[in-house]
Amino acid sequence: MAIHLTKESKILVQGMTGGEGMKHTRRMLAAGTNVVGGVNPRKAGRTVDFHDRPVPVFGSVAEGMDATGADVTVVFVPPAFTKAAVTEAADASIGLAVVITEGVPVHDSVAFLDRARKRGTRVIGPNCPGLISPGQSGAGIIPADITKPGRIGLVSKSGTLTYQLMYELRDIGFSTCVGIGGDPVVGTTHIDCLTAFQDDPETDLIVLIGEIGGDAEERAAAYIRDHVTKPVVGYIAGFTAPEGRTMGHAGAIVSGSSGTARAKQQALEAAGVRVGRTPTETARHVLAVLDSGA
Repeated sequence: MAIHLTKESKILVQGMTGGEGMKHTRRMLAAGTNVVGGVNPRKAGRTVDFHDRPVPVFGSVAEGMDATGADVTVVFVPPAFTKAAVTEAADASIGLAVVITEGVPVHDSVAFLDRARKRGTRVIGPNCPGLISPGQSGAGIIPADITKPGRIGLVSKSGTLTYQLMYELRDIGFSTCVGIGGDPVVGTTHIDCLTAFQDDPETDLIVLIGEIGGDAEERAAAYIRDHVTKPVVGYIAGFTAPEGRTMGHAGAIVSGSSGTARAKQQALEAAGVRVGRTPTETARHVLAVLDSGA
């Protein structure tokens, strides 16, 4: 089993005919993902050949859904057009929209996320690597060849750290890895994924990766304390970050003691989460928990 994405998922790619869309559609197809169409109103009716796999291009998400039964869209469009693309997907009531684009204005994100909630569309991102259920399907840019199917669930703000923990724990494997993105406003949160992994009978342990800035990890810690019975191992990026400086992601800014790695570590540890100070130490914590049967 997996969360949000399975081998049954049928995927559209908004912006498939652009450079990034073409590259990552090719990678998704090579990994076995069921990409059923692209969306570009200026190229509707064409077909793009990916080696032996012809993929049709539709004029809208609704048209693609009607023709293929698609239930997921991956968005590879420039920031200026992301709001329109996600709004279109939400208005078509697609089940899941994975927004890879970075640099989306926050007010645009707020608007399309509100629209998506009202229409019942789950959004992952923006500014995220997407998600992958190894051996089943991948939607986004997460490499498919660095791990294998297993029983660890991973939720992360950071794309790079998602890949690193997947690789560190490649001999154990993952049920699903979700990169939720590091912007100040995102569609799917740590808590959303914790809830889904808690309910997934084939996820035995959860890895949570956070970073400095905001209070998402503190809120996740409170949720873990009250609702999660499975073991959770955490990692917070930014223990050495200077105060008051944005570090990489738009949401990673620290003000005083609020949002520091140390504060997040303390909140998670108070909820029973083992927290590593490096990705390698975090992987060792995972192995220790699995070995102990905790």
